[in-house]
Amino acid sequence: MAALRRKFGEDYQVVNTNRATTFSAPVKKKRQRFVEKNGRCNVQHGNLGGETSRYLSDLFTTLVDLKWRWNLLIFILTYTIAWLVMASMWWIIAYIRGDLNHGHDSSYTPCVANVYNFPSAFLFFIETEATIGYGYRYITEKCPEGIILFLFQSLLGSIVDAFLIGCMFIKMSQPKKRAETLMFSQDAVISQRDGKLCLMFRVGNLRNSHMVSAQIRCKLIKSRQTPEGEFLPLDQCELDVGFGTGADQLFLVSPLTICHEINPKSPFFDLSQRSLMNEQFEIVVILEGIVETTGMTCQARTSYTEDEVLWGHRFLPVMSLEEGFFRVDYSQFHSTFEVPTPPYSVKEHEEKTSLPSPLSTPTPALGESRGARRDRVFSVDCINASEEGGRQGGAGGRLPSKLQRMSSSGKEDLQRKVLLLSSQHSEKACSTGDLPLKLQRLSSSPGPEAETRLQLKALKVGFEPMTQSTGDLYQHSLPPTPAPTSVPMHSPLLSAGGRPEDNLPAKLRRMNADR
Repeated sequence: MAALRRKFGEDYQVVNTNRATTFSAPVKKKRQRFVEKNGRCNVQHGNLGGETSRYLSDLFTTLVDLKWRWNLLIFILTYTIAWLVMASMWWIIAYIRGDLNHGHDSSYTPCVANVYNFPSAFLFFIETEATIGYGYRYITEKCPEGIILFLFQSLLGSIVDAFLIGCMFIKMSQPKKRAETLMFSQDAVISQRDGKLCLMFRVGNLRNSHMVSAQIRCKLIKSRQTPEGEFLPLDQCELDVGFGTGADQLFLVSPLTICHEINPKSPFFDLSQRSLMNEQFEIVVILEGIVETTGMTCQARTSYTEDEVLWGHRFLPVMSLEEGFFRVDYSQFHSTFEVPTPPYSVKEHEEKTSLPSPLSTPTPALGESRGARRDRVFSVDCINASEEGGRQGGAGGRLPSKLQRMSSSGKEDLQRKVLLLSSQHSEKACSTGDLPLKLQRLSSSPGPEAETRLQLKALKVGFEPMTQSTGDLYQHSLPPTPAPTSVPMHSPLLSAGGRPEDNLPAKLRRMNADR
């Protein structure tokens, strides 16, 4: 098997001919991450050329950034080389003065007493550097070069101690280890919260000491191509996690769920459950704060790839109320459960809601004339519909009471003729309370012969005259609307210049006077 994999690659799988065995899909190859789960940035700098000297210009930061094994090696080598160099200088002084040949001569005054060889010179340097002062080896007053070397040794030793000890102290007090106690959930989830689709993940603090001024930020790392054709590898885009509302400022005493609302400004506006399987992106989460005990700024990082974003999931609650305190169960910190979530994107949802419904009734325009409204309301179809509704739902309908009595008494023919005649004319209905409804309709019909014929039909009906005007009928049939500010030019009121009865024929005026 190992030989086959070396020959055909890691994706090679042995096919089993046993039908009872279920075949699994090939495992998706793990792609390269920009930021590891532990927060380490997976970036290496190469081909610096002559820019390497810039590291030496900031030597202290360079030493702090090195790994611990290199720091310890530099620490030991620096002290060892300094001790050997300074011990050699003391030995050279003794050798030049000839103190090595008069080591046991009590009448001879050397530069450094009891220094006979290199080991004794090395011990003298260590006693001087470490301020041990055994008192057996000391500098005499007849050696000015020894005094000058002693001053130089003291200054150089102080500088080396301050540099290396300070470097080690900063290295040990770095808040990187504090970031180890800041937890992030293994996966991010997408589900609905407050009726909106949101991307969520969880953060927690394992220590009792707080993170002062904790702030969280999110970056979307995704390659894209501009409309001009420029390819941007690993383009960074900001994800809003509450910057405008202050939700990015955390009071991190218990695990919190960070929420990014997916809206038209979000880069995930067109992300759906199906497109998530084909996307390639990485979400980098950065949590910053001040360590309460040391006052140093700490930063914790993690990342989520598209494989670590679960659609239609929600985090399990980890807080519980005990007697006198709240308990956090970190065993459920990474646990999620499925919830009903729409599989389509927010963009598709807005497009569906913006489409007009085919069953919706169009609203009349504001500039529509009252005459057109009257013709539409008092059409024959509307009358038929109102009659059927009146039979099924009772006496309450849109027609006035007298028209309902007309329809119930079998006078449908007259009613239809009156409405058809009214629909053939475009004159506005004016309120003529003195005239009956049928006389108003007959007055609008052309020709004296038609007037006489309609008068005879109206007199043969045999019911009491209706005193309701067409204006009142229009007001009953339609909801109240503001009165028009101007009268149309073809109105009978403007054409007559006086009362509406003056335009009627002589017979109708006499009938009206008799009434």
